[in-house]
Amino acid sequence: MTEIPGCAVCGGTVAPDGYCWDCGEAQPAFRSHLELTTDGGAAGVSDRGRRRGVNADAMALTTALTATGAWTIGVVCDGVSMSPRADRAAQVAAEVGARALRERLEAGALPETALDHATLAAGRAVSALAASPAAAPACTYVAGVVGPGGFWCAWVGDSRAYWLPDQGPGTVLTEDDTGEHEALTAWLGADAGEPTPRIRSLRPSVPGRLLLCTDGLWRYLPDAGALRDALARHRPPGPGGLPAQARSLVTYALDAGGHDNVTALLIPVGP
Repeated sequence: MTEIPGCAVCGGTVAPDGYCWDCGEAQPAFRSHLELTTDGGAAGVSDRGRRRGVNADAMALTTALTATGAWTIGVVCDGVSMSPRADRAAQVAAEVGARALRERLEAGALPETALDHATLAAGRAVSALAASPAAAPACTYVAGVVGPGGFWCAWVGDSRAYWLPDQGPGTVLTEDDTGEHEALTAWLGADAGEPTPRIRSLRPSVPGRLLLCTDGLWRYLPDAGALRDALARHRPPGPGGLPAQARSLVTYALDAGGHDNVTALLIPVGP
């Protein structure tokens, strides 16, 4: 476990939202750039972007060991900017969702059941952060599990999942929960009620990657073809696998303007 350093101003304790418990000062560059990897090759990169003072994106990666084999679990969340403590909502949802997924899969639950349960658990955890329905932290949510039988994803809001095969065209797996003027119609939070995740699965015949990302990436690369082209054009030289590819996607968004927080999480998928 990584130890959180003391406050840059007074040396006190830094809270999960990046402010000091003792003097209240914001910490410079708190969670401005984060990277996660697993032994199985999955990788995630999250960056604050060029225009935001706080990184309100969050991600989690873990592995579940079951009787049928190992499952890789990824969760990506995006704090709703108009809500209070949006960064805390996203972080709580990602951590709770990933933990609930691992526990359910290791208990023998079907992936669809595990995803539904984990989304509800994440939603309740975010709702518990609210001081009142009028002051409710909120976030979007997308989760993916990859195992021996293929992969499954669930989502609430406009964070997305993509299938990017090594051969052939890819596809966007999710449908944004948005209405007029791209306003969110579903999210996690006390002002949203009980979440109803939508779930999609695929059993591919070729290897590839499952991408989970926030709108800080997909607004620059909205379709699977654009994502594949960006990976082909901007893939760093030499070895690196999915960590290097996740960095290259985030770098693309930053170079294109980086107007929002940006997160890309890639999980390898076997045939």
